[in-house]
Amino acid sequence: MGEFVEPVCDDQTAVRLELAAFGMKVIDRPLVPASVFRHRSRGKNYSFSLADGDWFYFAGIWRPATRNWPESYAILTTTANDDVAPFHDRQMAVLRREQRMEWLDLTRAAAEILQPLPPGSFRVSSHSDGRVQAAFAF
Repeated sequence: MGEFVEPVCDDQTAVRLELAAFGMKVIDRPLVPASVFRHRSRGKNYSFSLADGDWFYFAGIWRPATRNWPESYAILTTTANDDVAPFHDRQMAVLRREQRMEWLDLTRAAAEILQPLPPGSFRVSSHSDGRVQAAFAF
C-alpha cells in the first residue's frame, strides 16, 4: 500500500468517492448515522429520507494527525441516485444498516459497496421556508 496522499484543500468535509484514495493507506472507515439529508436546488430546500422510514449511514474516511497534517475526516459523496438526480448531481454515500459491517470490517471494496441506491429508495420532501426542524422550547 502507498502512503496517504495529502488533500489539495484543508477545509474539505466531503470527498468524491471517485477521488478518495481507497487503495492507499486510509486508517479508518467510519459511519455517520442519519435519518435525512438535504439539498438546496433552484431556490428550494429538499429533504431526502429512506422511503421505508429506516435510518441509514453516511460512509466516511478518517486518519489521525501527522506531523504535517491535522486529524482529518470526510463524508464521501457519489453520483446521485434517480430520486436525488433531479435536484443535484451528487449525494452523500448512503449505506443501509445491513451494509454497515462490510464497510467497517473492510470485507468488501469501497467502490463495490458505495453504489447509489435503486430508484424509489428515497422519499423527497420540499420545504419552502428553509426550516425543517422545529425549534426547541424551554
